[in-house]
Amino acid sequence: MPDRSTGSTVPRRQLGRYLRELRNQARLTVRAAARELEWSEAKMWRIETGQTSLRSHDAETMCRVYGASPEMTEALMGLARETKSRGWWHSYGDVIPERFDVFIGLEEAASCIDWYETDLVPGLLQTEEYARVIISAAHEDEDEVEQRVQLRIARQGLLTRTAERPTLRVALNEAVLRHSVGGSAVMRVQLQQMAELSTLANVKLRVVPFSAGVHQGVLSGQFCILRFPAYGEREPEPPTVYADGYTGDLYLDKPAEVARYDAAFANIWETALTEEASRRLLVEMAGSHEEDV
Repeated sequence: MPDRSTGSTVPRRQLGRYLRELRNQARLTVRAAARELEWSEAKMWRIETGQTSLRSHDAETMCRVYGASPEMTEALMGLARETKSRGWWHSYGDVIPERFDVFIGLEEAASCIDWYETDLVPGLLQTEEYARVIISAAHEDEDEVEQRVQLRIARQGLLTRTAERPTLRVALNEAVLRHSVGGSAVMRVQLQQMAELSTLANVKLRVVPFSAGVHQGVLSGQFCILRFPAYGEREPEPPTVYADGYTGDLYLDKPAEVARYDAAFANIWETALTEEASRRLLVEMAGSHEEDV
């Protein structure tokens, strides 16, 4: 089984944000700081956006240039050491799309996930066969398809891990249930699995029926909001909105942006059927596929 450590994503982003704040407090531009540190501006950007790990010695050097206090310097050196840890998903590095490891890291570290889907079952709830059908539609190499399927299934372990399970709230457009993926046999098992997972204490699932008409989800499209726990006296990682697209991924973490998606999810959640009614619908639709097999 993979080692489900938090990995380096959250410490990297946390460290980058603190260093950016220190630079701004020192009234240094990225160019000026890069010149002082004898680094490239590109390296500065990667550090401040959490795209790369950082040696504790380099963190200490940056703190000295920025005039940080000894206490802050010590804290950021410790945080820098955490950025060297590797998340379990890195073993699949050759098949992870560029920058998608950022999402897997955030997902693995999240304490609360709110997810709205319009057309397909979320990856955390997909069966192996459902995932294989979806992934095969985009990739032809059988070995690559199988690696991607196993990666997707491995991600789902966070829902049942022993400690620090995240709370997952999923709102599904009714189209997700009625969109046949892989035929009746695949859909029957997929619907049954969602019904079973919805009974977990940390998983809540609601279906937004077609009869709901126009709601915020019609305007927003699919998205995911991730929230993170606080560790000790350290401030929690800021909430992040994620949306995957055909040509790239979108990450939003400005308070106003997150607030807007929070409001959208609240509207979608209230518009949807209750958890009990949603589970009954899943079981009913799974049963209808029995007749088609």
